[in-house]
Amino acid sequence: MTTSLESVQSAVNSGNKTLDEAILESIVEARQTCATEGDNSASCAVAWDIVEELQAEKAHQQQAKRHRQTALETYCEQHPEALECLIYDL
Repeated sequence: MTTSLESVQSAVNSGNKTLDEAILESIVEARQTCATEGDNSASCAVAWDIVEELQAEKAHQQQAKRHRQTALETYCEQHPEALECLIYDL
């Protein structure tokens, strides 16, 4: 196996690859590794672990994008009594 998780992460962080590209390349490499080393080999397990870690990172980044607060939400957390933050039921 030629790719390690650290080398994939450094390529993504340096901007050479997107996370999606790294995932696809890791899947191809995992399949190749399992075909040559065997499905029950340690190398095969490590290759799929790398794929899993990259997919988890992608999911984490997507989750972080969805939960960014606006400036008003942040302000209301700090000052719930402010007029801008009051919620009225009609």
